[in-house]
Amino acid sequence: MARKQQEYDDIPGTFVFDAERSRQGYGINMFCMSLMKEANRKAFKANEAGYLKQFKLTPAQTEAVLKRDYNRMLELGGNIYFTAKLGATDGHSFRHLAAVMTGSSQDDYAAMMLAGGRSAEGNRSKSGRFKPSVLVAGAKATAGRSKSKTRSKSRSKRG
Repeated sequence: MARKQQEYDDIPGTFVFDAERSRQGYGINMFCMSLMKEANRKAFKANEAGYLKQFKLTPAQTEAVLKRDYNRMLELGGNIYFTAKLGATDGHSFRHLAAVMTGSSQDDYAAMMLAGGRSAEGNRSKSGRFKPSVLVAGAKATAGRSKSKTRSKSRSKRG
């Protein structure tokens, strides 16, 4: 059964882990969780395709795991915290996985995150429906309101 499209599917480069994606990815996530045990890691590394047969994975999920296509695993219902266990089994850090998933080097990924993350420009909507300048301006206005409410609450507590 095809996944029902959601409004938030319009966010580029993002697969929101919602209830539907959780159900879709149950098998892949249980596989990844199994890697918490050393015996399971050894069994998986000895025969990856054979080990995966004990989990209810779709052919696409099996292919994504065997190819270590982390973005595809997320698209097919994998949870980033569970799929990271596969990366750890392969001896990779989360920083390495994030760099691979974003198509950058580890150093470039780290520098981007230290500089505040991805720019909002061009990263708000695949369809172009959401204009970055409108969202950013709206976010600034909302942020300003919450700061003033916080200040008001702080002043009332003091006085």
